Amino acid sequence: MTLCVMFFLIIWRVPMTKKNLLSIYDLSVEEVKLLFSQAFYLKSKYKYFDILKGKTLGLIFEKPSTRTMVSFAVAMIQLGGVPLLLNNKNLQRKRGESIHDTSIVLSRYLNIIMMRAFKHSDVEEFAKYSTVPVVNGLTDYEHPCQILADIMTIMELHRIQAVEALRDIKIVYIGDSNNISNSLLAISAILDLNFTLIAPEEYLPEKKILSKAFEYTSLSKTEIKISSDINATENADVIYTDVWTSMGFESEANKRKKSLKYYQVNDELLKKVSPNCVVLHCLPAVRGEEITSEVMSKHENSIFTQAENRLHIQKAILLHLLNIKY
Repeated sequence: MTLCVMFFLIIWRVPMTKKNLLSIYDLSVEEVKLLFSQAFYLKSKYKYFDILKGKTLGLIFEKPSTRTMVSFAVAMIQLGGVPLLLNNKNLQRKRGESIHDTSIVLSRYLNIIMMRAFKHSDVEEFAKYSTVPVVNGLTDYEHPCQILADIMTIMELHRIQAVEALRDIKIVYIGDSNNISNSLLAISAILDLNFTLIAPEEYLPEKKILSKAFEYTSLSKTEIKISSDINATENADVIYTDVWTSMGFESEANKRKKSLKYYQVNDELLKKVSPNCVVLHCLPAVRGEEITSEVMSKHENSIFTQAENRLHIQKAILLHLLNIKY
């Protein structure tokens, strides 16, 4: 074996420094600003941009997906790369192959991996053994890519140029405390946002989730409020809701409907908000439960702009984690 070939093999086997996006807390304020800046730039300037030519993205799905699957796949294609859709049922994981082995093998084939899983701990374990960046495409704990697109949408629709100006916007989430509200708490803590979470007592966030958010807010001006009173929606500039029964909690559907029926986003609730309030929903929606069909139709521009922005923020995430400069 020649010295040149030996050198190549040594370099090939040395893991490159990599960054994952498993939680909003994985990002600094400056990184969040950079992601928004890149996403807005790519949305306005470039639909097709072959900067990721020769790169491959693996998309692992344990749960059904529309927006996450399509936005990541299209983002990779429009950036010149290749997405591979990997249904977990078709991988050897179904037959018992360990996360450890799967992660190491896929790292040898792919440049970056997105994983949509039931357990957050599974994504953390996968990222531990992966030598390429891993993105959380949704778990029971967080949905960071969705929330980045949401804040981008708030900035766009409220015509906010600087992240710091978001502090003047009152953001209210109403409904079940889930991965969406957890990520909203996280980004509010990091960016010092004025955020209110409203949910029935039995569906308020877990103590460990609140404790982590309040660790960040103890020395800042952040106004994070937790309430079970729907009147806390007063003067909201953003109202955000999600399904009452998330994937994996289907057996609790009837119980949740009874507990959450007073937390519906409807015309009556919207009488309390500011005149220019933006209504958001991460979709899919169950019209008539967490949000009425009338409100969905009236605010479909903001909700579908929110869905579109998943594409643009995914592009920014891919470029950032792959450390691609342009």
